[in-house]
Amino acid sequence: MEFKTVLFYVFGVILVLAALRVITARNPVHAALFLVLSFFSAAALWMLLQAEFLAIVLVLVYVGAVMVLFLFVVMMLDINIDKLREGFWGYFPLASVIGVVIVLEMAAVLLYSFPVDSFPDGQAPVSAGNIGTTKALGLQIFTKYMYGFEIAAVILLVAIIAATALTLRRRKDSKHFAPSDAVKVKRNDRVRLVQMKSESTRNDPPAAPPVSASATAAAADKQP
Repeated sequence: MEFKTVLFYVFGVILVLAALRVITARNPVHAALFLVLSFFSAAALWMLLQAEFLAIVLVLVYVGAVMVLFLFVVMMLDINIDKLREGFWGYFPLASVIGVVIVLEMAAVLLYSFPVDSFPDGQAPVSAGNIGTTKALGLQIFTKYMYGFEIAAVILLVAIIAATALTLRRRKDSKHFAPSDAVKVKRNDRVRLVQMKSESTRNDPPAAPPVSASATAAAADKQP
């Protein structure tokens, strides 16, 4: 077995285990961190397929931007885990059906190959060798797929605004203030100057040295 094949199986196992921990971890922060690990493992697989650009984009965009945003949102929302677990078993049948459908679709893709004749104009499926350069990818995004790209950007912007609005809601356990009142505050409202008479102990007599308990007991014994 080649070393490249061993690396593929190692990163594949890590990816599957990290993906399972994403949906089984009880702490949402831990789930997000396992998702970061799965992204890194997928990027390593892209590197093995000689698709360096896709690997770098996966790390920079998803790990460096999207997952950091998810972590901030999860930590700021202060999600009540116990309340979310109350309706878990109610959604379990539907989730099981969807999971089985996804597994069957992935099995169909992996078991049956798609011949070249099934593609229009006899074009072969996209692979690492014919994926194109960064310039070609940019032209495709901003010409043919421009509307989809803009719609995705608007959805992410709405999600950021919604997360910010949820964190700023009034709660009993959070401290908040009105920004207008903070702007109207003057210096005299915050700082108060107090004049105090200076005191000095330079001319005071020196204090007597402390007497230990043993010396006090010895002096008491000497008394008649």
